Amino acid sequence: MKIIEILKKTRPISYEFSPPRTADGIPAVLEALDELKVYRPDFVSVTYGAGGSTRAFTEEITVQAKKVAGVEVMAHLTCVGQTKEEIHGVLERLDAAGVENVIALRGDPPRGETEFVPVAGGFPHATDLLSHIKANFKFGVAAACYPEGHTESVDLDADLDYIKLKVEKGADFLVTQLFYDNRYYFDFVERAKAAGIDVPIVPGVLPVLSSAQVRRFTTLCGSTIPSDLGKLLDKYADDDSSARDMGVEYATAQVRELWDQGVPGVHFYVLNRSYSVSRILDNLALPGHQRED
Repeated sequence: MKIIEILKKTRPISYEFSPPRTADGIPAVLEALDELKVYRPDFVSVTYGAGGSTRAFTEEITVQAKKVAGVEVMAHLTCVGQTKEEIHGVLERLDAAGVENVIALRGDPPRGETEFVPVAGGFPHATDLLSHIKANFKFGVAAACYPEGHTESVDLDADLDYIKLKVEKGADFLVTQLFYDNRYYFDFVERAKAAGIDVPIVPGVLPVLSSAQVRRFTTLCGSTIPSDLGKLLDKYADDDSSARDMGVEYATAQVRELWDQGVPGVHFYVLNRSYSVSRILDNLALPGHQRED
């Protein structure tokens, strides 16, 4: 089923997983998915490996999640390091495996590089990838958005113009970058609606696993750490276990406010671990997503 059809019927809970660095790590990813499946997710997504064999792992996990775990799945595709023909081949394999949903992304520059440069014969922008997918396949297609603006955008208006272009090119819905202050999400949705963007905008939530992790991720993506969270990260800077438990409580409150305000769904960045998200969902007891024992 296409995820846009799910969004029309319910308020989905979804998870995002990442491919491991080696094939030996695939069972652990599928185990985390199995542990979280008891909360009846409406779909899961699998990020695209930064290069080499990890891309094959993305495809394998995507297909396994669809066929073995029995959940709807959305595969990530990026423009990084592949020609149009190579990406087309990935899309053909996903289509043949029965995958019905993808999220089209430009992708970050390779590690050690500060600017994105497409390979010869590659797609330069996510909008180009979107256009190719819509012209050649019948996938449901999502795109990314950034409540606080993309780090490369000159300003919020320019960033919103580009997101609107993604929708015009065929994005069925949007998934946000992580954020820790819900005001940024609500303000973004309001600005998007005023700009004529009328597709669902699903908030992406990353529970804190460690202070260092959150500071690293937010630096990379340009997300703000609210002062109250910043003080807690300082307090637990050398205690990852306590930071994780704090992160469960912080994300529980964050998601509860989002849900109570009527968001179309919630997408959890799980980092291939089940503990935090399972505790958050236990705390929330959302209708349709309570643990199945």
